Amino acid sequence: MADAVIKIENAVVSYREDVALRGVSIEIYPGEFVGVIGPNGAGKTTLLTIVNGLGKLVSGKVRVLGNPVSSGNGHSLRKKVGYVAQLENIDPRMPMHVREVAMIGRYGVLGLFKRPGRDDWKIVDEMLELVGMSHLADRPIGHLSGGEQQRVAIARCLAQEPELFLLDEPTASLDWKAQTEILDLVRQIHDSRNLTTLFVTHDLDAMPHTCDRVVLMKDGLIVGDGSPEDMISTEKISELFGITTSIIKERQPHIHKDSRIHKKE
Repeated sequence: MADAVIKIENAVVSYREDVALRGVSIEIYPGEFVGVIGPNGAGKTTLLTIVNGLGKLVSGKVRVLGNPVSSGNGHSLRKKVGYVAQLENIDPRMPMHVREVAMIGRYGVLGLFKRPGRDDWKIVDEMLELVGMSHLADRPIGHLSGGEQQRVAIARCLAQEPELFLLDEPTASLDWKAQTEILDLVRQIHDSRNLTTLFVTHDLDAMPHTCDRVVLMKDGLIVGDGSPEDMISTEKISELFGITTSIIKERQPHIHKDSRIHKKE
């Protein structure tokens, strides 16, 4: 088996009095699409933060792309790690066009004070094409719908040409149609660009059912890790979110004790 792309050993992270991670260990391998689900405050975003070289460990070890993560190499690491956060409110008056926003992703590679060249703009245009936003390249970013803005955020991330693809609640605040389209796009990008993807959400409806693997988190701990068929069941989700199985069956009629979500063929 290939070496792990992400290897976390007994990671403990604390913010003042709150312990965000309580001795978390996990290994993620090249090409995996891993969905991380859990309630708010479970430690999911903190998990992404330490992978991205931005979190400070109280104890434990983190290796990403074969290198130990430390304060000294965080910047070079982030050049190889693409990150997409949940949708932010953008002022319609913001004087930036879609193509310029996508170019921001190249500055992480170029350096802040270097001007992008023809090849950089070519990469940006390729990524806008990939996410279906070429036709709106000259549109002000604040004039787009939420789903369109999130497509641009994904293009900006990919313009960096990352090896790791981290997504933190990328479908939050989107309507059902836009959410479904973004989930399909993320899987398509994962496959076509041979990425390793870590997708975090607290919303079961947003969990990509084409994940190769699902990790359950609660109270700063990993409480489950396995195939979608094994992890996304009525009993496990009930325990994870602290709600009755009858409520889950009402909201998610496709999840049953003996009939679980299966990956698409």
